[in-house]
Amino acid sequence: MTYTYEFPRPALTVDCVVFGLDEDDLLKIMLIQRKVPPFEGQWALPGGFVRIEENLEAAARRELREETGIKNVFLEQLYTYGDVNRDPRDRVVTVAYFALINLSEHPIDAATDATDAAWFPATKKPPLPFDHEQILATALARLKGKVRYEPIGFELLPKKFTLTQLQKVYETILEQKLDKRNFRKKILKMELLVALDETEIGVAHRAARLYKFDERKYHKLKQKGFNFEL
Repeated sequence: MTYTYEFPRPALTVDCVVFGLDEDDLLKIMLIQRKVPPFEGQWALPGGFVRIEENLEAAARRELREETGIKNVFLEQLYTYGDVNRDPRDRVVTVAYFALINLSEHPIDAATDATDAAWFPATKKPPLPFDHEQILATALARLKGKVRYEPIGFELLPKKFTLTQLQKVYETILEQKLDKRNFRKKILKMELLVALDETEIGVAHRAARLYKFDERKYHKLKQKGFNFEL
């Protein structure tokens, strides 16, 4: 038996805020240049309509892959936006996600309904259409809050990193200088970093030791009630 609904239904989309850090420790966001109306030619957050057969996260990952070439990344649901007039085409509700990636490990490639894809400084970006300014502001607030109590900052780093690089991540996101001694004491006391028998290569200064984040150990500790807090 086929069931139909008596009342009109809004369309459903997903939008993604993708953050990355460049080599100068500048927080950047990924934007796509829209190929189709409305707002054709303008820079916007990657996203699109949810297909009938897919769940929300699958739709978000597909849109990221199709519009930017980005795949296999940390992705978390952010918020749902349903203002009646947020989309000039129709009644559209969107579910926003935010992603964190290491720029060097994820080359971008625009496709489908995106003319181009590029990284922009989070604080120096073009005006965004729809309610994407609001979505971005929410994502920035979530990132600043969550980085203090969950180790999501490691997603912005290469798999092997220095303690200085790790501290730069937190300073960039939190927009404040951190005491080097206290930061290292806190992070090393958690015993979540694995010290490698490797150092930086091709640097002008004294090469620093490289570390990696022990994600498996973190999840085991979290199940026992461990709190990550910086």
